[in-house]
Amino acid sequence: MKATVLYGPRDVRFEERPDPAIKEAMMKRILFLILILAMVLVNATGAADQASVQGIVEEASTLKIRIDVEGTVITATLIDNATSRDFVSLLPLTLTLRDYAATEKISDLPRRLSTEGAPAGHDPSIGDIAYYAPWGNLAIFYRDFSYSPGLIHLGTIEASVEALSGPGPLSVTIELIEE
Repeated sequence: MKATVLYGPRDVRFEERPDPAIKEAMMKRILFLILILAMVLVNATGAADQASVQGIVEEASTLKIRIDVEGTVITATLIDNATSRDFVSLLPLTLTLRDYAATEKISDLPRRLSTEGAPAGHDPSIGDIAYYAPWGNLAIFYRDFSYSPGLIHLGTIEASVEALSGPGPLSVTIELIEE
């Protein structure tokens, strides 16, 4: 929580980071609204075919993974994009995460992932899981960081990242949660 003092001691505002569950619910609502808007546009213009609508539906869905950090289990939600789907194709996966810049844990992957349709970069927040395309590695952020070209957002950890912020390398097993 941070406090912002505007003019004097009485003008103090407290800002909190949203609860990850609330953040996830908001993201699902936004994706649902995008889906509805796309369907309305398709019906209004008649320009899109069934494959286009299916592509929009796939982008709106999510995948869940379990990350076992030396006995502590963390759940995360992945965005359904080409890079995330390619990452999921590697699962289950056991990796050694190394600390990088006291901000993130990183690990090389067995192979490079698809970057098809990926944005130019990403501004990661605490709990973000990303793929750094220039190096071909997985990155899990336990501290906030600035926009990074080549960083592709894969998903977000749903709870505390405390298990990842410890010093030294960590052994993790990542697997898809079948729903």
